[in-house]
Amino acid sequence: MSVYHPQLAYCVVQFLEKDSTLTEIVIKGLLKFWPKTHSPKEVMFLNELEEILDVIEPHEFRKIMRPLFQQLARCVSSPHFQVAERALYFWNNDYIMTLISDNADVILPIMFGALYKNSKSHWNKTIHGLIYNALKLFMEMNQRLFDECTVRYKDERQRERAKMKEREEAWAALEQAAIANADKIKGQIPSANNQYSTEIDNEDLDVDPEALAETIKSLPEKGTTDEAEPVEAAVQRDLTRRKSFLPVDFETRKALIQHQQHKVDPST
Repeated sequence: MSVYHPQLAYCVVQFLEKDSTLTEIVIKGLLKFWPKTHSPKEVMFLNELEEILDVIEPHEFRKIMRPLFQQLARCVSSPHFQVAERALYFWNNDYIMTLISDNADVILPIMFGALYKNSKSHWNKTIHGLIYNALKLFMEMNQRLFDECTVRYKDERQRERAKMKEREEAWAALEQAAIANADKIKGQIPSANNQYSTEIDNEDLDVDPEALAETIKSLPEKGTTDEAEPVEAAVQRDLTRRKSFLPVDFETRKALIQHQQHKVDPST
């Protein structure tokens, strides 16, 4: 796109020179599809925007100056220094500065926050110099308005700090209440996991091998053999899970025996 974009921008400017009423449509279209994650494309959009502003009529400029400078404020705050640098170059254009000067009461409040904040927080020193130049130009345009914007910005920052402090205090109080509630519940209701594990441990500690052997010896003997079963085998047999036995239907068993006899002796 960078190969043929200058030609497209030139065609757009030619249309706007012939019909200035199309300016609002074109600029709003650019703002609508403004790239958000592709910095080189943002630079191209800024280039085209400056070419359009070079031929814009003052009455058409007033129609789009609010959304236009809101976008420029976002570009000035961009961490990509080429985007911020290209946006600040608008203040080097004499015709654009004339338009800004005529409408400073609207544009300065929009741009002041982004300019003041990034004059201290932006990582690129070149951006700092361009921002100070833009602030100086605004100050020379209207000193009273500049002072009002400075006071207003400081008040907004103080309100933001107070709001942030209230939020932090609310979260701290909520955290303390949650901790107190958790301790209260923990003191009233014993933990199910701990209770279960304690019962298992107690059962293991209460097992007496000699008492178990005596209990097994006292049980009646099963089977036809007279020989006593060893205690170890009895313990092992008692702890082994037995299979389930199905109930026996005597009529069914009798029919099966007759069927087997019929197979063995077909003459019967």
